[in-house]
Amino acid sequence: MELTAGTAPTRRRDQILVEAARLFARHGFHGTSIDGIGAAAGVSGPAIYRHFPSKEGLLAEMLVGISEYLLDGARTIVAAHPDPGGRLTALVDFQVEFALTRPELITVQDRDLASLPDDSRRRVRALQRAYVEIWEDAIIRTGPPRDADQVRTAAHAAFGLINSTPRSAAHTSPEVAGAVLASMALAAVGA
Repeated sequence: MELTAGTAPTRRRDQILVEAARLFARHGFHGTSIDGIGAAAGVSGPAIYRHFPSKEGLLAEMLVGISEYLLDGARTIVAAHPDPGGRLTALVDFQVEFALTRPELITVQDRDLASLPDDSRRRVRALQRAYVEIWEDAIIRTGPPRDADQVRTAAHAAFGLINSTPRSAAHTSPEVAGAVLASMALAAVGA
């Protein structure tokens, strides 16, 4: 999965992002040093600065990049699934796959979003709103009639279920967790 957006990814750059996400999830943004990230990625700490302007810049690229990835994926699903039920199922499956393969990014997002510079935090929030709006549209087109607050609540309930993977899916296989999370998320949105 590409975690960078807007730049040509490099293996080393992607490796640094992956290792930083793992360490941020385990120790928190403030509890992780540049030297620790470098050691985990197999480079010296100062070598990180060849790829990222700062630790905050690394976090910003990580969280903005993953938010762009999710939004792009949702837009691709919308284009490929004109049937509302198929679209909603595909969105759930996409989020479940992401949550099962990259739970550390969910932890980092939840815990360290406030550590982003203001402009990056606003960008992440705008991307997230656009992602939620795609889900809301899919939910509105399926299931019983609901008002906007009910639809938004259903979407966030589904995210809460799916994004519980850092805690809920660690002790089972991805196949079992994925099936359970997908069926629960579809039930949460009333599909």
